[in-house]
Amino acid sequence: MDTIKGVTLTPIKIISNTKGDVMHALKKTDASFSEFGEAYFSTIHLHVIKGWKKHLEMKLNLFVPSGNIKFVLYDDRIESETYGNFFEVELGLNNYQRLTVPPGIWMAFEGKGAGINLLLNIASILHDPNETIACDLSNIKYQWEK
Repeated sequence: MDTIKGVTLTPIKIISNTKGDVMHALKKTDASFSEFGEAYFSTIHLHVIKGWKKHLEMKLNLFVPSGNIKFVLYDDRIESETYGNFFEVELGLNNYQRLTVPPGIWMAFEGKGAGINLLLNIASILHDPNETIACDLSNIKYQWEK
């Protein structure tokens, strides 16, 4: 799968402890940190797909601390050198990384785990419904697994 300009995957430490693990997320000294608007959790059920959605201003920092979630990104920014590219990654404890998505990228995601599929977004701005665009899954030609 191709890359998309501005999208990064950053390996994150999990510190094992017999009483329970510590899972890092984001530090203000990390390169992908710009500013803090809000943090929120979202769940998605097995084989359910949420999306397509594009943020016009918000930078996303996404983590999957429980379950597994497949993220699919699409770049329709005409001026971008990665215009028309898709990027996909499945995140969870077996692939614990931070997915940083800049504004202007379409995103959809699918629950891949049988239990709770939980994501955390540490967003650069407060939620504002006026800075997002949504469209039907059929509007962007990506072949989701059946």
